[in-house]
Amino acid sequence: YGTLFDVSSPVRRNAERIGDKSALLADRWRAKQLEYSWVLSLAGAYRNFESITQDALDFTLASLDIKDKALRADLLAAWKTPECFAEAPAALERVKSAGAKLAILSNGTPAMLESAVTAAQIGHYFDVVLSVDQLERFKTDPECYRLATRYFGCNASEISFQSSNRWDIAGAAVFGCHTVWVNRSGAPDEYKGFGPDRVVRDLGGL
Repeated sequence: YGTLFDVSSPVRRNAERIGDKSALLADRWRAKQLEYSWVLSLAGAYRNFESITQDALDFTLASLDIKDKALRADLLAAWKTPECFAEAPAALERVKSAGAKLAILSNGTPAMLESAVTAAQIGHYFDVVLSVDQLERFKTDPECYRLATRYFGCNASEISFQSSNRWDIAGAAVFGCHTVWVNRSGAPDEYKGFGPDRVVRDLGGL
């Protein structure tokens, strides 16, 4: 999420109903979603990403004093089919045609990922879609990145790991992957010493 799929698209689809709180809702929902994944994972109190996504939305709506139950349902439904970034299919085609093996490695549950990939019609590009749900822990736990090396039977250094999330790049870099940060917003660098090996503005730069 955030690399292939636009995490703000569920809110954008409902922006007219939300009004001037739309941007704040999108940012806070995403921030709380990630915060809950890290806190619960570190505490050894795993809850899957779908559950966390719902909890994060409930907090966000309450914090913004939004009580529209129908809006809540529509936002959660929209999260199941987030919009794929426009350049993603062509970039995946180009990399696949060059002979690379491709995988998604995500915090999302298998059902969430299947829904998103199917809606975007990009499933045929991938050799596998890997969910950390089987481990009951979230990235940046090293075991999450090990799912990829185990599946492909390779070393971490043989993997090029692309993410729009700088914290995810840091986790993959610590694990030993070559890392490419998809910095769509032009954000300043952080996690000094832990990647990235390359920075691109979008997937078209791969």
